[in-house]
Amino acid sequence: MARSEDSKRNFALRDKSGKESSVFSGRTPRQAALKAARRLKPAKSESAAKRTELRLREKGTTKVHIYDGWAWKEEAPDDKPNWMPSVITEANVSKKGIEHLEEI
Repeated sequence: MARSEDSKRNFALRDKSGKESSVFSGRTPRQAALKAARRLKPAKSESAAKRTELRLREKGTTKVHIYDGWAWKEEAPDDKPNWMPSVITEANVSKKGIEHLEEI
């Protein structure tokens, strides 16, 4: 199956029991993981942020991408658009690996 460069893929956020609660889209698993991490409860700074394991299954496959994600509050840049709040949530992720499920 050939994919065009800009095609979005869907990734389901899984909990420890395997229940899938949300779907995040992105060109790469990392892009979807960053979107999921931004929904975590943000800390006051990046250094104070608690790492949370994020498990994202690529829809249509048995691949589960595993990341540590964290979020924090930060001042918006000076050149921010008018609609953007003065304090924004930033996020980051670190890939831990990939698991293959027996079945979906």
